Amino acid sequence: MKTISLRGVNVYPFRSADEIIDFADSRKGILVAINAEKVMHATDETREIINRNIGYCDGDGPVFALRKKGYPQACKVAGCDLWLMIIDRFHSEKSFYIVGATEDVNKEVVAKLQEKYPDIHIAGRRNGFINDQKEKEAVLSDIAEKRPDVVFVAMGSPRQELLMAEMQKRHPEAIYQGLGGSFDVFTGRNLRAGKWWTDHHLESLFQVIHDPKRIKRKIHYWRFAWWLLADRL
Repeated sequence: MKTISLRGVNVYPFRSADEIIDFADSRKGILVAINAEKVMHATDETREIINRNIGYCDGDGPVFALRKKGYPQACKVAGCDLWLMIIDRFHSEKSFYIVGATEDVNKEVVAKLQEKYPDIHIAGRRNGFINDQKEKEAVLSDIAEKRPDVVFVAMGSPRQELLMAEMQKRHPEAIYQGLGGSFDVFTGRNLRAGKWWTDHHLESLFQVIHDPKRIKRKIHYWRFAWWLLADRL
């Protein structure tokens, strides 16, 4: 499967979540959720990480762009759904490492997973507040030693992508996925847009209504929309 470039950011035109999981399991690498913001804010460093790994459509903007480029079956798969699908498929056969969020949230994520999947193997965990090089080195060394099959990192972009790239150098045989605020959603601390909002492509509006501080980030989506309409992507 070939990638499609959106302003230099390569995205795979996956047709389903299962196709993403199958691809990641066979190839390994970092699953990077691509939305309009990631395309707009890509740097040389983050673009390189995405382009040698597995970028998939997490937002409506990239889906519309891929469909306009001749991939009508390209679909959106929300990262906060995908990681749970990965666990649901592999909980009895793979090991997992959980990084991100506060200490309390991180512990609760692990506890909820263990309650739902009694046979799950959590190889390690830690919160997302990595304050210095010594703490980062401890995480990298622990992952290199324990060699989990799947690593979830919920720290927000681009921090999570940069950290996963370092993890990947130490332990390249794993599936990695960046999750942003998914742990807070999973534990019920943050609201997620319901089906009506997502069906009408209004998830961003929902997020702004419930967190007005996001409006500064969402302004960039209008620029992406202009690029899309003007065939500049």
